Amino acid sequence: MARFDSELTRPRAISHWLLAVAALVFLMVVVGGITRLTESGLSITEWKPVSGTLPPLNDAAWVAAFEAYKRIPQFAAHNADMTLAGFKTIFFWEYVHRLLGRVIGLAFALPLAWFAIKRAIPKGYGWRLVALLALGGLQGTIGWWMVASGLTHRTEVSHFRLAVHLITALTIIGGLVWTALDLRALARNPAATPARMTVLGMVALAVLAVQIMFGAFTSGLRAGAVASTWPLMNDHIFPEGVEWLRPVWETFAYDPYLIHFTHRWWAWVVVAVLIVLARRVKRAGVRPASMAIHASFGTQILLGIATVMSGVALPLAALHQAVGALVVAATVWGVHALGARGATAR
Repeated sequence: MARFDSELTRPRAISHWLLAVAALVFLMVVVGGITRLTESGLSITEWKPVSGTLPPLNDAAWVAAFEAYKRIPQFAAHNADMTLAGFKTIFFWEYVHRLLGRVIGLAFALPLAWFAIKRAIPKGYGWRLVALLALGGLQGTIGWWMVASGLTHRTEVSHFRLAVHLITALTIIGGLVWTALDLRALARNPAATPARMTVLGMVALAVLAVQIMFGAFTSGLRAGAVASTWPLMNDHIFPEGVEWLRPVWETFAYDPYLIHFTHRWWAWVVVAVLIVLARRVKRAGVRPASMAIHASFGTQILLGIATVMSGVALPLAALHQAVGALVVAATVWGVHALGARGATAR
């Protein structure tokens, strides 16, 4: 039986660990989507990285947490009739979201330290793993930065900060998947080099990032609710109600009708690029990645339409965000496949 610390086994073990962490981040993205859809994100008004690990443990603590929530604008504007029981419901989702962040931090930091102590990290990968850990820590800070935007003068978080928070989470998933795939290649062939980014790969990830940004804007501004018909928006191809601002880019950043319209139709630009990517990946001999790309974006399109036509029903909207994360993972897999094909041996 091969030793754990053999040259072939170490990269494979680290790869399995990274994919497990990616699965936890995916779960956090799903819970984050539910937290946003249930407007639970502002229920915890303080950031206590250590002491905040435990929820309120007695009636007095629950009352204190509820009183803190009552002091922010969202309560007076939207939830003035909320009971303590209702507060506990929204507190639950934000608490689970934050708890998952702490679990992910430990699930990454502790094994990383163990692999480092055992000198099991292949040469050239230590800096990448530390960078992913740092990005995870930054994500926690971004999360609080986002929440803080809704605690004083606003009744919701900034949709710009929400977009940064979501894109960072998906970047972490992409980085974990990419690194895991590099290590799997190294486990198969000790002479393998890391995959390189191709031009098509950069284009695919860029158009997908634009779509994710507008998806976050759509969620943050509740722009999905401005039209519940498809393909027309309230009987029009281009929606009525757009308030054009100067400069024009502000309209794309603030107007819910235009944001919804852009998110709806930019999706087809993403589809076109991903079809080209999937075909190239198939020709490169990585058919499973090609199938994953097609299956994920096909499912995502159907869920997007269903979400709009349902009036943004919570289960469909949550699934839409979850599958969006799978689209990112599948795209990264495909982009990596193309880059690995062109990588040279050491």
